[in-house]
Amino acid sequence: MTEYQAIFMADELKIYNTLSGEKEVFKPLVEGRIGMYVCGPTVYSDVHLGNCRTFVSFDVVYRYLLYKGYKVRYVRNITDVGHLEGDTDIGAEDKISKKARLEQLEPMEIAQKYTLGFHQMMDIFNTLPPSIEPRATGHIIEQIEMVKAIIDNGYGYEVDGSVYFDTIKFAKEKKVYGQLSGRKLDDLMAETRELKKQDEKRHPSDFAIWIKADPTHLMRWSSPWSVGFPGWHLECSAMSTRYLGKNFDIHGGGGDLKFPHHENEVAQNYGACDCAPANYWMHGNMLLMNGKKMSKSDGNTITPNQLFTGNSPHISKGYSPMSIRFFMLQSHYRSTLDLTDEALQAAEKGYRRLMEGYQNLLALTSDVKTGDQQLNQDLRASMDKVFENLDDDFNTPKALANLFEMVSVVNSIKNAQIDAKKLQSDTLEKMKAVFNDVIFDVFGLKDEKTEGADGDDLSSELMDLIIQLRQQAREEKNWAMADTIRDSLKKTGIVIKDGKEGTSWSLQ
Repeated sequence: MTEYQAIFMADELKIYNTLSGEKEVFKPLVEGRIGMYVCGPTVYSDVHLGNCRTFVSFDVVYRYLLYKGYKVRYVRNITDVGHLEGDTDIGAEDKISKKARLEQLEPMEIAQKYTLGFHQMMDIFNTLPPSIEPRATGHIIEQIEMVKAIIDNGYGYEVDGSVYFDTIKFAKEKKVYGQLSGRKLDDLMAETRELKKQDEKRHPSDFAIWIKADPTHLMRWSSPWSVGFPGWHLECSAMSTRYLGKNFDIHGGGGDLKFPHHENEVAQNYGACDCAPANYWMHGNMLLMNGKKMSKSDGNTITPNQLFTGNSPHISKGYSPMSIRFFMLQSHYRSTLDLTDEALQAAEKGYRRLMEGYQNLLALTSDVKTGDQQLNQDLRASMDKVFENLDDDFNTPKALANLFEMVSVVNSIKNAQIDAKKLQSDTLEKMKAVFNDVIFDVFGLKDEKTEGADGDDLSSELMDLIIQLRQQAREEKNWAMADTIRDSLKKTGIVIKDGKEGTSWSLQ
């Protein structure tokens, strides 16, 4: 722990709580400890760039909580069953089962393939692994027990082997259904009238917590009600309760999960144990592209791999993972973020300027005890503001702005525009500590120019990444992508060679 870190550990942290619609002073259930659950990916395809933004946002939250000295149990699940096509509760096929049927593979082959791909992408973006990463299929027993508790408490009912949550009874008795999402029950009725098999339900807004599997369904388990599988919403309720308890501190996820997923989680936890799952609900906002929602149907989309390679009509070149992470940090997690080629270019320049500023800072020396009073006060104020802004609902763009205020001074001293003797030695040492802590420990950035033991390591690591992306394209029979990567590298003087022992590269 650095001296400067210790100063800010006890500072008051405020979190915007979706449940109340206000910023609240954060008070953990157990002093010094935090339980945090974030909804993870459904592993039936490559991770979407919008999901990457969500996980990077909560990685910063996790890092900052650790930095402030909390002991954090961070749980992020893997959904490998029960997430239905179209997100309806019945009458549709599980997304993983559908992909397995199309590719003639076992569902767990699909889940394993895309789980590994997800982990690889999280490593590329330098996110810390969670404390626990439970899979839905590994917690069927807990989910069945939760369904039993919901039925015993009068909030679940069975129809022909499927079990539904009684939203009308719950809404009348507990008065909390709709509080998180802001939806009214009348609105929910209108939105759910067209779903299949409505005749099985007592009310259109009721949702399935256990689903009877038809004979063709690939993923199925025995239960007291039928051979079937759990509802998507139930999984997170069961896994968060299993590892964080009936009531815990923070529940997070993308804003698209607020309804119905998170609203139904709240209902399930109340239905099972008569208690709210989390005290603070945090939701990230969406990632736009060129001012519009990303959509495959109209071509307004881009994958992380395309961002790295530049193989997309939406961008003029490829961007490094840290430039993209920096781009994400430039917007508050609750704000929409518009991905454009121009914004990525600006982020790339900003990232490089920050890293160069840090290197310039490290090169500065001072033995001055009493320098320019105003200059040193201003620098200390900027350092204070970095943490004040992070304590204000993890405001990374404002904290970045504070760092750049100091970068301007550092560069001016380096260029002799400001007399180096004006900078006090203790101010300089604290600046070095703050920059190191915030850039690397909290923001999770890496200096791509200096990462590694020697100067050649970065080039090797980047080439390893490019070769991995090309190999993935070949495995998916995306020959056009594989050839584009090979030909683009050749233009830069790098030759890719495929052999029996794998792929290698060399300079022409």
